[in-house]
Amino acid sequence: MNQTVVEIDKLWSVFRAEGLDVVVHQDLDLRIEAGEVLSIVGGSGSGKTVLLRQMLGLEQPTRGRVTVLDKPAAQLGSDGAASRVGMLFQHGALFSAFTVLENIAFPLRELRTLPKALIHDAAMVKLQMVGLDPAQAHKMPADLSGGMIKRVALARALIMDPPLLLLDEPTSGLDPDSADTFCALLRSLHHELGLTVVMVTHDLDTLFELSTRIAVVADKRIIVCGTPAEVIAYPHPFIHDFFLGDRGQRASSLLRTHPDAV
Repeated sequence: MNQTVVEIDKLWSVFRAEGLDVVVHQDLDLRIEAGEVLSIVGGSGSGKTVLLRQMLGLEQPTRGRVTVLDKPAAQLGSDGAASRVGMLFQHGALFSAFTVLENIAFPLRELRTLPKALIHDAAMVKLQMVGLDPAQAHKMPADLSGGMIKRVALARALIMDPPLLLLDEPTSGLDPDSADTFCALLRSLHHELGLTVVMVTHDLDTLFELSTRIAVVADKRIIVCGTPAEVIAYPHPFIHDFFLGDRGQRASSLLRTHPDAV
């Protein structure tokens, strides 16, 4: 039986806006099992990134329970949280005043328990793990391409070897070739490291390339969670518009021409 890595029960997310309560999630349930790549999709304002933030413990639900690796998500804010969950933010979120190597090493440095030489060596290993040459280590973020920024951010997310990796729009802003290369890297690392991956994306090519399951947020809850083929077959207006338009038809051709792609 697979281990449940993330468990969300009866989640309510309510925000105050202009004097009114806005309900984003209502009785939302979700289970994420060890080793899978689960993608979360939904319309604008459906609360996809809010779910990631709640899994990280950065936001507390109004009601309900979010458990990550058998602990309440709120406890992830404690020291050493990066050893359990890695986060790749949409635009990389690198520190502009730090070099590539300093960015990657940052979570280890914050622990203040390891010698500098060990931190340096660990960061160099992760730099090469994401396909970057050691010569890039001393560059500044301003000198990097979009694809390189994503790779550095990924190396930082993995520096403490967390079992769970959260990705917010991992291929956003990349050209098609760079996005394909980054997807191939994520697929390789997922298998090599035995990661559980939770990804928010609106990019259909990325979605079909990487997902083992897709969770669709609509009507303030998860309306369906299953394999790409199962989700596409589910009758709902959002699914029809998102997956079965021209772009969706082109991307879902992966399911027909490359049945092992997901």
